[in-house]
Amino acid sequence: MDDNIRSREIKETIDKYPEVGRILDEYGIGCVPCSVGSCFLSEVVGIHNLDPQTEATLMYRIEKAIYPDRDIPEPKVDMTRKPTQKKINYSPAVKNLVEEHVLIKRLLAMIPSITDYVETSAEVDKDLIMGCVDFIRGYADKFHHMKEEDILFKYVDEQGEIIQVMYKDHETGRNHIRQVVEGTESGNKAQIKEHLLGYRELLTQHIKKEDEILYPWIDRQLTDTQVGELFQKCSAADASVGEELPRRYEKFIIDLERKFLKEVSK
Repeated sequence: MDDNIRSREIKETIDKYPEVGRILDEYGIGCVPCSVGSCFLSEVVGIHNLDPQTEATLMYRIEKAIYPDRDIPEPKVDMTRKPTQKKINYSPAVKNLVEEHVLIKRLLAMIPSITDYVETSAEVDKDLIMGCVDFIRGYADKFHHMKEEDILFKYVDEQGEIIQVMYKDHETGRNHIRQVVEGTESGNKAQIKEHLLGYRELLTQHIKKEDEILYPWIDRQLTDTQVGELFQKCSAADASVGEELPRRYEKFIIDLERKFLKEVSK
């Protein structure tokens, strides 16, 4: 593929050649919904760490979508070779961040049941909603996201496209929660539902991008010294809030699951 394509901003390419967006989507590369889109195609492909055969096929299909009349040699594909699922080996600090996502995803899984409960209740259960807000702000944001923003992201170019997308996701999530609080205070059930579900959709995709793309990409760039340093910094951040905070929020999720999983099973 020529350098002109590789060095073109991906959003510009997709706008001009929509088929490129569909091809990237097939490979799990979600550039179409990205709100920034200033990555170069070479960066987009590189960050996903595709195996050489998959990357060659992907780039061939993109080049054919852009230049359908050009005689482009098709890469040789070994049809006997079965695709293998790459196991991601995280560094210790990053593995802890992935494990924190699990607790956050447990809340996300309950949000549809929570919004259904809000809709069918005579009045808004303010204690319930504000308990969820407290978890999101205290655990997902201050405890988890702050370690990303204040520590992890410092090991790469913070002005880079993918990091800027992560920052924007964090801010969008905080805005959703501000809207949830406003809806709770005014008793606006529709507002609560809209923004809790919006937060769920955002964080579901956000966590997937981090676990499968961003975290492995950052890990690949760290030296052994930086791996140890990152672990020490994250451990110090955890120690500064104490063991009680994550335990308290885990108990909140367990109690919530008992309530809503029981309701669902009825």
